Amino acid sequence: MPKMSGGKFLADTLKAYGVTHVFIAPAVLRKALAEMDLLGIKRIVTHGEKAAAYMADGYARASNRPGVCMAQSVGAANLAAGLQDAFLGLSPVVALTGHKSNLQQNRNAYQEIEHSKPFASVTKFSAVVDSVNELPGLLRQAFREATTGAPAPVHLDLEGMSGNVVEEGEADLEVILEETFTRRPAFRPEPEPERVREAAQVLANAQRPVIVAGGGVTTSGAQREVVELAEMLNIPVATSLNAKGTIPDNHPLAVGVVGSYSRWCANRVVHEADLVLYIGSHTGSQVTNEWRVPAMGTPVIQIDIDPSELGRTYPAQVALQGDAKASTRRLIEASEPAGARTGWVSRAQELVREWREDVAPLANSDAVPIIPQRLCTEITKWLPSDVMLVADTGHAGIWTGSMVDLNEPGQGYIRCAGSLGWGLSAAMGAKCALPDRPVLCFSGDGGFWYHIAELETAVRNNIPVVTVINNNHALIQDRRGDLRGYQGIEGGTPEVLWQFTDVDLAKVAESMGCFGIRVEKPGDIQSALEQAFASGRPAVVDVVTDQFNSEAPVPWAP
Repeated sequence: MPKMSGGKFLADTLKAYGVTHVFIAPAVLRKALAEMDLLGIKRIVTHGEKAAAYMADGYARASNRPGVCMAQSVGAANLAAGLQDAFLGLSPVVALTGHKSNLQQNRNAYQEIEHSKPFASVTKFSAVVDSVNELPGLLRQAFREATTGAPAPVHLDLEGMSGNVVEEGEADLEVILEETFTRRPAFRPEPEPERVREAAQVLANAQRPVIVAGGGVTTSGAQREVVELAEMLNIPVATSLNAKGTIPDNHPLAVGVVGSYSRWCANRVVHEADLVLYIGSHTGSQVTNEWRVPAMGTPVIQIDIDPSELGRTYPAQVALQGDAKASTRRLIEASEPAGARTGWVSRAQELVREWREDVAPLANSDAVPIIPQRLCTEITKWLPSDVMLVADTGHAGIWTGSMVDLNEPGQGYIRCAGSLGWGLSAAMGAKCALPDRPVLCFSGDGGFWYHIAELETAVRNNIPVVTVINNNHALIQDRRGDLRGYQGIEGGTPEVLWQFTDVDLAKVAESMGCFGIRVEKPGDIQSALEQAFASGRPAVVDVVTDQFNSEAPVPWAP
């Protein structure tokens, strides 16, 4: 084996595993970064550790390949905080940090805290690398852990404030590529045939079944299989927010996103079902609207690659452990075509039709300031057939989940799993992974302000992502709760808890080298989007929306 430095080994290994970008908060692994430069791996230096983690997360979700982020010892805890979304979103992110040498530990080393605890809650695997000889085995293990089973972030903590002790060391090192672990899912386990047959029989006997597609469908690339099964058995399909786009929104069996960021028609359909088939869904609080949709006691079939999720919330009548794509294919093979359920499908279609009629006045409103429902209507009309739509959390997730239609199979959607401000950075990571596809970020001004500095990162690195801002100069999703807090209290200024200054964010973007355009009339939205994408630069479309008529509706529950 050739003798090489840890830095060169790290760079060569990342190149072999197909990593095209790394996202860095300086200063870390300097020699490795120099070696990556020679190999053509792009090094994106961010303005903060959380943004680096968010970019790696967006890169990983958009490409289904591990995303890599790095930070030195003092930034390690900040990087861990940024991994929360990747952990909640089951995203294969590899985080690399430095730590002070063992001789400096437990002696109040400058800027150092113990790293294992911050990473314990947000990673599937975390290990300390104290010598260059440990690096090959642990780096390969990190990629294995990130991409197998339910994907999740992993972490290696390298000795040296910037990981320098490990990267500067030399040893006889061999780059071993394990191709299987360069993508998620690394493996596609399948359930036992007898359980598949049992599930098929239970489905056949149901009068009002519904499919709820979860994030595992997106991870597995099982969209086509889910639609095929639904069409074969005449079953309506709802999705979690993570699985939006599984079935085109204009498909006759599509009922929309279910749960707390939902269309009420989807909640109604799932509530009225006599059997719910969960495919790749954790049945958590968001997709079930706090475990009320469906009601407890509703019969459930659950497919999940992680056996610990089977029956975690709803006791499963049939539990199938396996990859969503492979398991759904086996279920198709075990099922007979069903021509019945016309009444049930008609009922689902009726609810969808009623929902569309209900929202139509708002979706088509010419009101100025613009209301979010009309903004979403214009985005739906404009979206290219191969767009990747990236949504922040809060109202951005609610509006895109409920009011933006994805009608083309090639359109993609990823969303924030929890941390407001994720959207811009994650969209930049997604654009790095998908340089030939349009990437559109949807955020509110509240989320956009979190990491606005990363516009400079986008300009510096020529990452032409376009961000639409629902700019009501407020944290509108907080307003209801803040006003409730003031109930029974005379006087006071509750508005200081949610109101912002009205800033022209297009001008801010232009001052940073981006294309910026402000939109005040709904009829100008599509033209603004065209101009933003035609600019070929990072771009901000600042849409002035109504602060007082922009709260999302309370999700339906029984």
